[in-house]
Amino acid sequence: MILALFLAAALPGTQPLTRSGDLSLQLVDGIDQYLARRIATDRPVSPPDRTRFRHIIGLADTRVSPVELDRRALLAETPVFSIHHVRWSVFANVDADGLLLSPKSAPTCNAVAIPDADQSPELFAPQAASLVQDGCRVLIPALIDRDDQFSGNAELNRLTNQPHREYIYRMAFQAGRHIIGYEVQKVLAAVDYFKSDSPQLPVSALGHGEGGLIAFYAAAADERIQRATVSGYFRNRRSLHNEPIYRNVWSLLPNFGDAEIAALIAPRELTIIAAPHPKIDGPPPERPGRAGAAPGAITTPSLDEVKAEIQRAQSGNISLIERLPAPASCPPLPVVNRMERQFRQLTSFTQQKVHEAERARKRYWANANLSSPATWAQTRAHYDLQFQSEIIGLLPRPQGAPKPETRLLYDTHLFEGYEVYIPVFDEVFAYGVLLIPKGLKPNERRPLVIAQHGLEGRPQEIIQPTLPGEMRTYQRFAARLAERGFVVFAPQNPYIHGNKFRQLCRKGDPLQIGLFAFIQAQYARSLDWLETLPFVDKDRIGFYGLSYGGATAVRIPAVEPRIKAVVCSGNFNEWSWKITTDEQPFSYQFTREYEIYEFNQTNTFGHAEMATLIAPRPFFVERGHADGVGIDEWVSYEYAKVRRLFAQWQLNDRTAIEYFNGIHQIWGHGAFEFLHRHLQWP
Repeated sequence: MILALFLAAALPGTQPLTRSGDLSLQLVDGIDQYLARRIATDRPVSPPDRTRFRHIIGLADTRVSPVELDRRALLAETPVFSIHHVRWSVFANVDADGLLLSPKSAPTCNAVAIPDADQSPELFAPQAASLVQDGCRVLIPALIDRDDQFSGNAELNRLTNQPHREYIYRMAFQAGRHIIGYEVQKVLAAVDYFKSDSPQLPVSALGHGEGGLIAFYAAAADERIQRATVSGYFRNRRSLHNEPIYRNVWSLLPNFGDAEIAALIAPRELTIIAAPHPKIDGPPPERPGRAGAAPGAITTPSLDEVKAEIQRAQSGNISLIERLPAPASCPPLPVVNRMERQFRQLTSFTQQKVHEAERARKRYWANANLSSPATWAQTRAHYDLQFQSEIIGLLPRPQGAPKPETRLLYDTHLFEGYEVYIPVFDEVFAYGVLLIPKGLKPNERRPLVIAQHGLEGRPQEIIQPTLPGEMRTYQRFAARLAERGFVVFAPQNPYIHGNKFRQLCRKGDPLQIGLFAFIQAQYARSLDWLETLPFVDKDRIGFYGLSYGGATAVRIPAVEPRIKAVVCSGNFNEWSWKITTDEQPFSYQFTREYEIYEFNQTNTFGHAEMATLIAPRPFFVERGHADGVGIDEWVSYEYAKVRRLFAQWQLNDRTAIEYFNGIHQIWGHGAFEFLHRHLQWP
C-alpha cells in the first residue's frame, strides 16, 4: 500500500516545494489571471481583414441564386403600405421567414430590419414602418430565439435548457459555421433579392439587440449594404466571455473589436443607437430533464463605454444617437408560428454539413503527400501550423531554464513520488507528480511515460489505490507503470473545477487560445526539465491518457515531437459526429461540456488526422466495448484510417487497437506491452 509522507524533502537539483493549498485550483486560477490580463491589455494589431472576419463568423456556404421570394399571405394593408408574410431562399432547404413591408408607390430604397432574437417580426414592424413611410421597401427576418422548447432529442430522452441559439451554435461552431453566420446569410440573401430586383436602389441594414449584431456584422461582411444602424449592441468586447456563448467567436479579439468591425463598414454610414440592450440574465432555468446550458448574460454598457469604442474606431462615418427613435404607426399583426420550422431547418442543414465534413477534410488534406514518412515530413509544415494556430491556439513559448520545486509525497518499496511545481510563464505554472522507480543503477537512464488523468481528475487518483465503493476507472495505472520500471510523470491538467475551467475556454476562444494551448505550454516546460534528469532517457518518452487525457493524447503529441509513443484510451472516435450529432445519446450536444468545441474542426482535423500528425511515431488505441463515450463502430471506422496509413508505410507494428469487455476505464494490457516494446523497456 502506498504511504503518503508529505515530507519537505526535495528531489536533488530542485528547490523545496513549500506552497500549500489546492495546487490544482491555483493552477486554474493562474490561467484565469493570465487570460484576464490578456483580455484587458491586448488590442488588434493589424488592419481588419474582411476575409478573416467572414471566416470566423461562419460564412462558409454559397447561397442559392436567384433568391426566390415567396409571398405567403397579405397580413395587413394601409393607404401607404402593405405587409406580407414572406419567405426567401438562403440555402438548399433553408429559407428566411419574416415580413415584407412594401410602399404603395415605387420604392426609393431597400432595407433589412432585424429584430432582437426574442422579438417577432410582427412586433418589430412598427420600428420598420417609418422606413416604409419614407419610401423604403423592408424585409424583416425572424431570428432564432432564446427559448429552449426544441433543444434536444425527446426520442432519446436527451433534452436541454440550452437556448435554441446555443443549441445551433454548438454544432455549427464545430462545423466552421455559426448561428451568427447563418443569420447574416439570411440578411445577405435579402440583399441578393433586392439587388436582383432593383439594382439601382441603395440597401441598408438596421437591427436591435441580437438583430443589431446581425445588421452590424452583415454590413461589415458585405459592401453592398450602404448604411447600417445598430441599436442595443455596440460596445467594447473585452467582456465577451460573460455574454451568451452563442456570441462566442474564435480569434475575434486579436483581429476585431467593435471598433475594427466598424472600420470594415467605413466609409459607408454607420449609426449607433445607444439604446438599452436586451436584458438577459442567463439561459432558461435548469429544471428536471433539462440542463446543460452555458452561462452568459447580456447587459447594457454605459454611454461612456459606447462613446469610447466609437472614438477608438477613429472614423468619421459613425454617428451616435442616444435614444431609440419612436416607432411609427402600424396595424396590429397576428404573430406567425415559424420558430420550430426555422430551428429544424438550421439543425438539419448543419447536420448535413457534418456528414459532408469527411469530404471537406480530404480536400483540406489534398496537398499532404502521405505516400511515405519522408514525403509526409516534407509536406506537413502547413498542417502543423494550421493545427497549432486554429485548433490548439497560440501562446508564447516558455523561455529560460525551468525552475522546478519538489517535495516527497510517496515512498513505497518500488518507487518514490515527488510533487512537482514548475513556473511556465507569467501567472501560468505546471504541476504534477513524478514517480521514480527504486533500484536505478548508476548512470542508468529509463524511459519516461506521461500518465494523464481525465475530466475533474488529479494525479493522485491515477497513483493511489481506489477505496471500497469507488469506480476503478484509472486502475492506478501511473503507479503500475512505475512498478514496471518506467519513470512516470502524472501532470495536473486544467480541466478541473467545473465551470471555473470551462470559463477559461470562453475567455481564451476570442483570443485564439484554446485550453490545450496552456496544456501544451505546461507539457513543454515540464519536458524541458524532465529530459535533463540523469535517470530519464529523453529519446524514450511515451504518453498514456484516458478520457480527457485521451483527448490530450491526440492533441499534445501532435505538436510535441519529443513524445515518441502514444496510447489514447477512452476517447478516440469519429470526433466530428461525437461532438455534433443530435441522434446519439452520448453526444456532447446534450451535455454541459460547452468548452469541448473547436471551431471548424470537422473540416480540418478529425482524430485520424490528428494521429497523422503524430505518425510515424507509434500510436495505440484502447477501447472498452461498454464505454459510454461512443460506440465501437464509430471508433473502428475512424481507426481504420490510421491503420491504413501505417500499413501503407509498411509500419504495421507501430499501431494497434485493443478492445476489451469493460467500461470507460484503463485496461492496461496491450497498452502496457505497446509502451514496453516501443520505449524499449523489457
